[in-house]
Amino acid sequence: MTRWLQKYRSGGLYELLSIKKAPGAERKIHDAAIAALKEELTTGKGFSSYGAIVEWLKLEHGLNIEYATVYAWVRYRLRAKLKVPRPQSQKQDEKLVSEFKKNSESFLIV
Repeated sequence: MTRWLQKYRSGGLYELLSIKKAPGAERKIHDAAIAALKEELTTGKGFSSYGAIVEWLKLEHGLNIEYATVYAWVRYRLRAKLKVPRPQSQKQDEKLVSEFKKNSESFLIV
């Protein structure tokens, strides 16, 4: 109650109803680095891992950022996924693979 009275006396009803927000911490990745990262992610080569992005930011922009921060930025804010094809055996017979794909499509229920 004391705080409310102090606020009311100092600024009136406006001071009581105003909602103040903490400024928060500054971003660890600046806008130029974010734009460059977006550009790199949209190109065909991209990155093979989030660790590679951490190293790229360190080399290209001089930013020492943790893995979890980079993951959160790329995955949730930039909404990008690192798309790397899964390894395939060199011993696979292409004829058998295509036959398997044809036969497995008939079992799919839509």
